[in-house]
Amino acid sequence: MHPPILVTGGTGTIGRLVIPLLGAAGHPVRSLSRRGGADSPGVEQVVADLATGAGVDATVRDVEVVLHLAGGRQGDDQLARTLARAARRADVRQLVFVSVTGADRVPLAWLRTKLAAEQAVADSGVPWTTLRAGQLHELTLTLVRKLAALPVVPVPGGMRLEPVDGREVAARLVELTLAAPAGLVPDLAGPQVYELGELVRGYLRATDRRRLLVPVRIPGRAGRAYRAGANLARRGATRGTRAWTEFLAEQVRPATADTR
Repeated sequence: MHPPILVTGGTGTIGRLVIPLLGAAGHPVRSLSRRGGADSPGVEQVVADLATGAGVDATVRDVEVVLHLAGGRQGDDQLARTLARAARRADVRQLVFVSVTGADRVPLAWLRTKLAAEQAVADSGVPWTTLRAGQLHELTLTLVRKLAALPVVPVPGGMRLEPVDGREVAARLVELTLAAPAGLVPDLAGPQVYELGELVRGYLRATDRRRLLVPVRIPGRAGRAYRAGANLARRGATRGTRAWTEFLAEQVRPATADTR
């Protein structure tokens, strides 16, 4: 029987997709979260806190591979360092990390923490693999919903995204988790590049809403980086096949009561 694969962030968007795939491949999973939950066949729920380190060493014990999905807009570097140190102490044979396209090229604080997390994984002394993925369809939908809720929608000029399907990201991460360590692998992004305004207008059409879109300019180095496409996947990236428009059609219904 295979030793368990530790998945941090197992209750998140990608984690919920990854865990069944690992189970289908015959691998038991140990899912780390701060709140825990009920075990299920092939999945052991454990409680640990990567921010403080509480319970992390015990969670990593007897694990050969760690898939690190936990993170957010702040503190990713500290979470990765805590996990990486515990993985090294436990003689883990591979640490797999999911990052974001453009983490090394867009000068924003949250992307700098992603890049620092990548570095923590690479410097851990544990064989490692890092995948940079584009904006998930699910997170893109959250973004455009928030923008479309405004009576006047500010749209940063020149900002482009490559939404990628969460299931395709999950499948690629499972491939990497079950393979030999590969370092920084080619980016994974969606099949098409969209202007942010195009994404918002598509959502408004799909939900039968009307909003005034107003172009705005992101100032400074970050704005220049986005306009130059620094957040997009690098040359040689792997491309998903499921289009944003297909995902959107499955997720939204016209809001006929909103006539503005």
